[in-house]
Amino acid sequence: MHGRPSRPLASSSSSSFFLPPRVFLFLVVVVVVVFLPRRSSCWWLEGTEEEEEMGFAGDCSPVSGGGLSENGKFSYGYASAPGKRASMEDFYETRIDGVDGETIGLFGVFDGHGGARAAEYVKQHLFSNLIKHPKFISDIKSAIAETYNHTDSEFLKAESSHTRDAGSTASTAILVGDRLLVANVGDSRAVVCRGGDAIAVSRDHKPDQSDERQRIEDAGGFVMWAGTWRVGGVLAVSRAFGDKLLKQYVVADPEIKEEVVDSSLEFLILASDGLWDVVSNKEAVDMVRPIQDPEQAAKRLLQEAYQRGSADNITVVIVRFLEGTTTGGGPSREAASDQNS
Repeated sequence: MHGRPSRPLASSSSSSFFLPPRVFLFLVVVVVVVFLPRRSSCWWLEGTEEEEEMGFAGDCSPVSGGGLSENGKFSYGYASAPGKRASMEDFYETRIDGVDGETIGLFGVFDGHGGARAAEYVKQHLFSNLIKHPKFISDIKSAIAETYNHTDSEFLKAESSHTRDAGSTASTAILVGDRLLVANVGDSRAVVCRGGDAIAVSRDHKPDQSDERQRIEDAGGFVMWAGTWRVGGVLAVSRAFGDKLLKQYVVADPEIKEEVVDSSLEFLILASDGLWDVVSNKEAVDMVRPIQDPEQAAKRLLQEAYQRGSADNITVVIVRFLEGTTTGGGPSREAASDQNS
């Protein structure tokens, strides 16, 4: 055999074990990948000047924007980011339309589960279906309820067998003249500031609520604890779009509340539970109230939720009412509500 003679691995007590540089480098990489604690997708920013300033950068930067109605009666802003999650299942919609001579504001937050498919579908179709409803102006509450269920049915028809567990919450606000109609299914919440009070204008639909649990059990389902209360031990919300396998129990019937837009109504916050899991209604209102630009206010809430450790996607839409409103920087008062966390 030609070449240099091989060296014995351990010919004496003074000999040492030798690792080729490439092998050593490979082992170092393996140790780092396997044992380095994984935090958020933005872990490289934690503690840096950039994070202290905004909380996000690169792929973690929020998508944000805003606008103003042509009649000057309201402005809106939004901010949305995956936060500490690798995938994004939140969607939002902000649009201004004209129907029968009326300026209509349509705003929504849609938080998907089991993938993004359901939330994306609802974003794309819900408001388009609503403004085409024959009763949209004459009987808007009926139009909203029927459109929610129609959109749910159409999604279920289109859904493939591979995505039968896809579902989505919806928290929507429709602004028509001096009427603000808020409709929701699931746990994406709507909160208004009226005269300094933080008021929840939607109810989080959770399986352990007595009326929701009774409805589920009457339909033949069950609610059990699996880390949190879940329908069938699977789903943590009791109403949603989609969720084909649980549709008998998890309905898309919205609860609808109406507010009058007057001089005491300052602004509306719609947000996914990525915000509400870590920021209370009162805290959110107090942060938004001094910020006149709704886009900057939405980004402020998103940043706060991220810095408080929210583990979910975070999406915020803010609508500020401009005609005759009174604004101030003082702390808000929490109105009587069973949802302040």
